[in-house]
Amino acid sequence: MAIVIAGGMVPPLGIALATVLFKDKFTLQQREAGKTNWVMGFSFITEGAIPFAAAKPHLVIPSIIAGSALAGAIVGIFQVASPAPHGGIFIVPLMANWGFFLVALIAGSLLTAFLLKVLLPDAVEEEVEA
Repeated sequence: MAIVIAGGMVPPLGIALATVLFKDKFTLQQREAGKTNWVMGFSFITEGAIPFAAAKPHLVIPSIIAGSALAGAIVGIFQVASPAPHGGIFIVPLMANWGFFLVALIAGSLLTAFLLKVLLPDAVEEEVEA
């Protein structure tokens, strides 16, 4: 279950991180939506990634898959185990080898954010008429 939880938390966390670090890749509206992804990601609510994936699926989906795969691999290699099937960051203290779970979240989120930086074109803001 820990692999599933990590894989579900990384997409919104990686996107949230990317909206903070690489602002030029996102519109103002996307950067605002990225703020909610922090809460959603830490709560294991993956749906925060959907609007970003729907906007540019061919660029966003590979980025979140790679980040989730890295996080899942780290969790698996270090035999992190979760007694609960859901709960996000709130159940981390209950996990076996929970420190490696946090390492996995950080690594997967960083990889997702970096790939979004590399793959996404710079965002073009639409002018708002007064």
